[in-house]
Amino acid sequence: MGRIMIVKPEVIVSAPAGLTSVEERALTQALASVGAGKIYILPEPVAAAIGAGMPINLPTGNLIVNLGGGTAEVAVLSLNGVVAYESYRGAGDALNEAITNYLKRKHNLIIGENTAEDIKIQFASALEVKNPVQIEVKGKNSKNGQPSVVYINSNELVEPTREVLNNIANTVKRVLTKTPPELMADIIDNGMILSGGTSMLKGIDEFLTKAVGIPASVVDEPLTCVARGLDIALHNLNSYKRSIKIT
Repeated sequence: MGRIMIVKPEVIVSAPAGLTSVEERALTQALASVGAGKIYILPEPVAAAIGAGMPINLPTGNLIVNLGGGTAEVAVLSLNGVVAYESYRGAGDALNEAITNYLKRKHNLIIGENTAEDIKIQFASALEVKNPVQIEVKGKNSKNGQPSVVYINSNELVEPTREVLNNIANTVKRVLTKTPPELMADIIDNGMILSGGTSMLKGIDEFLTKAVGIPASVVDEPLTCVARGLDIALHNLNSYKRSIKIT
């Protein structure tokens, strides 16, 4: 923002819905230290829902599952507020780690985080596919430390990702147990909306539909969903004042 500012800019950020007072203070101090004036904090699931175009201002139930890199945040929203919420600290990064551990355990191959990320994006799937492909993976042999190349079937990647995906599905189920029955009918009708980069994993919508029993669909442009929601909220502060915390 530069060293000299006549007017300090207003800043809006998203944060986990379960943000503690200590974490909130650290966030606001960090923003204030770089020149922010008024700071608006919007829960990330709410920002994602706004960006996805969900009618969270109405007295109906809306289920959003925001799958980022470090966390999967699941929330039921109604009247611009969070009705039920839970976070699971494991999403995109946990999938990378699971793939890395699997290749080391099954194929004695050590790979880097970037390689795991590329494999996840290009080949990983939540469910087995009919026409799997052979993947060439380069890394280091865990036994002798020498360069190594292994070839795996893309359907092999379902195994390491399954534990992480099951935990995400269980998080959704726990949130639904906290949801008032009058909102449940809306959620069954409207299904759950998936946002965030991890929602781009192949077959994850079908997996969650089967695991939870509620239709799941991925929002358009899931990577920028939260950013779009923040932009909309910033330009319509009065409409979302119930959800926004001002510091």
